Amino acid sequence: MQELLWKPSSTQVEQAQLTRFLRTVQDQFGAKIADYPSLYAWSIQQPEDFWAAVWHFCEVQASQSWETVLKGGDQMPGARWFVGSRLNFAENLLRYRDERPALVFRGEDGRRCSLSYQELYLQVARLAEVLKGAGVDVGDRVAGWMPNRPETVIAMLATTSLGAIWSSCSPDFGINGVLDRFGQIEPKVLFAADGYDYKGKPIDSLPRLTKIMGSLPSLQQVIVVPYLHPSPDLTSIPKAQNYEAVAGGGGNPQLSFVQLPFDHPIYILYSSGTTGVPKCIAHGAGGTLIQHLKELVLHTDLQREDRIFYYTTCGWMMWNWLVSALATGATVVLYDGAPFYPRPESLWDMAAEEGITVFGTSAKYLSGLEKAGVQPARTHDLARLRAILSTGSPLAPESFDYVYRDIKGDLQLSSISGGTDIVSCFALGNPILPVYRGELQCRGLGMKVEIFDEEGRSIKEQKGELVCTAPFPSMPVFFWNDPEGQKYRGAYFERFPGVWTHGDYAELTAHGGLMIYGRSDTVLNPGGVRIGTAEIYRQVEKLPEILESLAIGQSWQGDVRIILFVTLREGRTLDEALITRIKQTIRDHTSPRHVPAKVIQIPDMPRTLSGKLVELAVSQVIHGRPVKNLDALANPEALDYFRDRPELQGH
Repeated sequence: MQELLWKPSSTQVEQAQLTRFLRTVQDQFGAKIADYPSLYAWSIQQPEDFWAAVWHFCEVQASQSWETVLKGGDQMPGARWFVGSRLNFAENLLRYRDERPALVFRGEDGRRCSLSYQELYLQVARLAEVLKGAGVDVGDRVAGWMPNRPETVIAMLATTSLGAIWSSCSPDFGINGVLDRFGQIEPKVLFAADGYDYKGKPIDSLPRLTKIMGSLPSLQQVIVVPYLHPSPDLTSIPKAQNYEAVAGGGGNPQLSFVQLPFDHPIYILYSSGTTGVPKCIAHGAGGTLIQHLKELVLHTDLQREDRIFYYTTCGWMMWNWLVSALATGATVVLYDGAPFYPRPESLWDMAAEEGITVFGTSAKYLSGLEKAGVQPARTHDLARLRAILSTGSPLAPESFDYVYRDIKGDLQLSSISGGTDIVSCFALGNPILPVYRGELQCRGLGMKVEIFDEEGRSIKEQKGELVCTAPFPSMPVFFWNDPEGQKYRGAYFERFPGVWTHGDYAELTAHGGLMIYGRSDTVLNPGGVRIGTAEIYRQVEKLPEILESLAIGQSWQGDVRIILFVTLREGRTLDEALITRIKQTIRDHTSPRHVPAKVIQIPDMPRTLSGKLVELAVSQVIHGRPVKNLDALANPEALDYFRDRPELQGH
């Protein structure tokens, strides 16, 4: 049984929006609901009533109501939600038009700016006029190769107000990485910054932008946002205009907010692309909106007085999730730059100065903070901070300890999990439930999440495949260039027909929460025993010498043996004593089966453009197989450290 680390006070439970929603459901439907488990059970047993209740509670703005909440609810894929309704995504995010701050931007160099909801509306309206002038219409694609700045949010809102589709990636994507994505969707307009800062170094984007332009014949206009220079030289870039020149005009235009069906696409996101050209995943306006509102209002308890921050780039779905917080009227804090620059405490300086109430980040960031010896509880005023969210990879139990010991003892720590595929979460935080060490608090309302064994049987308190056995609104509406839906079905529904298989190796706990042990396609299988890589990482990365670790299974003499690669702190080397400690730590806290056959030091780990380690690519390399898409990697040269290792040739 996992240790209880935090529980909400009776006042917190009473004041939570989730409690108010629970009572609304009791009153409206006469349902016998007394707590979260019974509310969750009702939400998956009565999906039409549940999602309709979310629509009303979160006050979805629509010009036309629905005829049917769920059509084809026995089909997955194929189910349709809120059939007959018409709405606009941007209109829902711009429902507030007052002087409260909507966006606060902070750069790593200390620059800061703020936009009120009234100012945000006006800037979106002006830019929408520019896009109309460029011929952008319903269904057209507008792309952003942008830092995480207010202009990126403004461009997305202007695009979706017109019924066009927004797609973005961050400026650290190389030329081929951008073309692999935007080349498939053929955008009409591209937004790009002239550059960005990272770790104190200005990085000029214009030379790459010139080459990208030459390979995107669909582009009719490029709008360049000044970042490094007030007036960047655009003479070498055809069809380019300065953002300030085109969008900084006067006047007070009004947005028309084109009304479209619930499943009209508004976003195209991308798979990591490590096994081939990235899949282009189209997400619908209504499904994205209602799912995000559910997660932000009910599971995060976000309200107008909140200030929410998530450390993300525009190439990660957490950016899309974060900006939906505008629909709640809260203040969204954007940050662009390196999280540890100019010092490891930088984001906590910002959190204290801005009065951030909900702080979102990654598991890797929290473990890095601990290794850097950062103790915000002793150095920063975090009185307003009430929740920390973590995603990107499983949050180790030791990181739970670190947060409560060294950041703040009284807050809700929510490890959440979902993905680009659903632009949302399967497992979430919960303001009325306790936090147990190492556990994700709960399954999301309306998400019929189960764990299947190898034969497709539902299991509890055992490790298996995370699946969703009923439709939900934020399923992709389609994959781009997949007219028959073959790629879509192949991505999620081949393993267990009619059931969404997400690709996580996980376990339902006795508390009704979840534990995730890594991606199921990288599960290790020595002697037929399935082991999640996160189980090993949690133990290895406790050791102060270890910065990062990566485990793969090597085919060996008719079985599989575990190979563990590690990067060490500067000045440390992997000697026999450290190898012994690593193996002993793993053995003591897991099992003899988890102990690697080999431990090998390397200088760097390969990772995707969004920063995730690529275990599959390393496995391909050590087995002598080609890695299909090196452009999906931020540092493909790191794969060379794994090639032809003599340690892998013998016992």
